[in-house]
Amino acid sequence: MPDSYSADGGSVSKGQQPRKRSEKASSKTAALVLLVAIAGFAAGARSDEIIRTVGPMFGMKVAATDLNYDEIEATYKNLAKYYDGKLDAETLEEGASRGLVEAAGDRYTTYLSKKEAAEFEKELSGDIGGGIGAEIGMRNDTPTIIRVLPGNPAQQAGLQAGDAIVAVNGEDAAGRTVEDVVQDIRGEVGTSVKITIFRDGEPKEVAVTRAEVNNPSVQSSIDGTIGTLTLTRFDTETGSLARSEAMKLKNAGVEKVILDLRGNGGGYVTAAQAVAGIWLDNKVIMIEKRDGKTVDELKSTGEPVLAGMPTVVLVNGSSASASEIIAGAFKEYGTAKIVGEKTFGKGSVQQMIDLPEGAKLKVTIAKWYTPKGTNITKHGITPDTAIELTAEDANAGRDPQLEEAKKQLRAV
Repeated sequence: MPDSYSADGGSVSKGQQPRKRSEKASSKTAALVLLVAIAGFAAGARSDEIIRTVGPMFGMKVAATDLNYDEIEATYKNLAKYYDGKLDAETLEEGASRGLVEAAGDRYTTYLSKKEAAEFEKELSGDIGGGIGAEIGMRNDTPTIIRVLPGNPAQQAGLQAGDAIVAVNGEDAAGRTVEDVVQDIRGEVGTSVKITIFRDGEPKEVAVTRAEVNNPSVQSSIDGTIGTLTLTRFDTETGSLARSEAMKLKNAGVEKVILDLRGNGGGYVTAAQAVAGIWLDNKVIMIEKRDGKTVDELKSTGEPVLAGMPTVVLVNGSSASASEIIAGAFKEYGTAKIVGEKTFGKGSVQQMIDLPEGAKLKVTIAKWYTPKGTNITKHGITPDTAIELTAEDANAGRDPQLEEAKKQLRAV
């Protein structure tokens, strides 16, 4: 998943999906619970120790050992005893949980506090309150504006794609995460935020008034007989919205389609299944593996109303996760030609786990593979036609990638 958040409520690709146990998995779990109950009653042993012993027999992945909480407690007690200042127990507990998860060493396995979890849910729904209407991502280790939404505050204030963010309200953005910068940019509708950008070798401070930003995950347009579906994220509404827009295009007499997934960092796998189902009829779009073993094969869902229609998929370096699932499957099935730049390369699946007090754990649970068995981690999806869209192109209103897609479709 790219470090790409949207200051207007666009998505960050987390690759997570609602998980449903299969009947086989449920029966295994039920059998294990029964076994644990019996063993625990008979031997008086701790259930977690029994689960650790017999869990792998039932396909469960369990902790090899318990953590040494004595060391953690000792650290806290000495901190409290010697620290010259006030300590907040809740903040310390949150920090301990965050540090534990970060120590796993996986950038996609993260701890979300109650506030962060709520913001994350809003990002996937597009409801984030006051924003500026700009997607922000990491470029050359610097938070950078990837694109601005037409008719929104960022555009009205003169911000452009390619603007590097130097500071927000006077606070230096260097060394900070995209998430932190985005949080500073967001705020109450009607309030102002001062963003210092670096453009053409010079810094410039721009004041932007936050507004309620309308940013649906799916938009469509028509150019002659070519229709374009633009997906900015894969949220809970994306599948139904994409199908609705696809039907509008078809009913309007569209004969060829462009699926624009540029800048789309992903989202729910179930949404990817629904979008793929607009073209593919019950086809496997990804294979999920855990510890090298196949645990699931996810197929496209719904009626393929655009099946057989000439299609081009647009991608770039910020197209990740669910976007790559679509691009990879379409490329391997010959459903569409891929145009643009190599995608990000996120070939893992995350699951959201509820924690106490409203916090959440986003944890990598598996790797996913294309229908032909390729894991795209760090490699991404290579387009059939590679063509770059520079910041100069975007700022001048040029889109050579889109034009190339239209050119190819007109030649069909």
